[in-house]
Amino acid sequence: MIRVLVVDDDFRVGAIHARYVARVEGFEVVGQAATVRTAVEAARALQPDLLLLDVYLPDGSGLDVLHQLTGDSVSARPDAIVITGARDMATVRSALKVGAVGYLVKPFGLAAFSERLTAFRELHRRFHSVGPAVETDQAEVDALFSAARPAPAPQTLAKGLSAPTLALVREAVRERDLSASEVAAVTGISRPTAQRYLSHMVRDGLAHLEFRYGAAGRPEHRYRATG
Repeated sequence: MIRVLVVDDDFRVGAIHARYVARVEGFEVVGQAATVRTAVEAARALQPDLLLLDVYLPDGSGLDVLHQLTGDSVSARPDAIVITGARDMATVRSALKVGAVGYLVKPFGLAAFSERLTAFRELHRRFHSVGPAVETDQAEVDALFSAARPAPAPQTLAKGLSAPTLALVREAVRERDLSASEVAAVTGISRPTAQRYLSHMVRDGLAHLEFRYGAAGRPEHRYRATG
């Protein structure tokens, strides 16, 4: 399991991110912190593999956490994905310079979050599948540097999907959570067609997929548009 420390000044937001982490296979949250000081202390004590790191913290910048941990040891420092509302180029550049492996701008949906974690999981797997002394080649280096970046969303609809129907389905789930069957009933399309469009929306970050658990049986899939 990839051990994650969530760092956010708002514990409610941090709790949401922790729940998101729990939905991605191969990750577990080992702690939360809300300040630079407590984040550094928690990172040293818990030794997580990954920080989900907000920039705006009460006692400084979240990037200061990486600076302080780098002073301990670069090799021992956890990786970090910056999760923040900061959109200015200076902050983005600082995150790159301090070695963040990802940068996710708030607000975002579960799909975008899952993409970043899945990409990091692939990077983590590649690094730990071989010993540190094993030599590599340019192709493998390129693969490692690209592994932390999720694949770009397609610019055109997949074969068999149409823009008008996509807009219809997206409007149906804009204000409420619906199942594929409910979307089919609202829009007048078949359930398999509704499911195909909803799956496309989740893959492209256009919708959240939620699981509603009943008393027994498989969880119900519920969808809501992002934004």
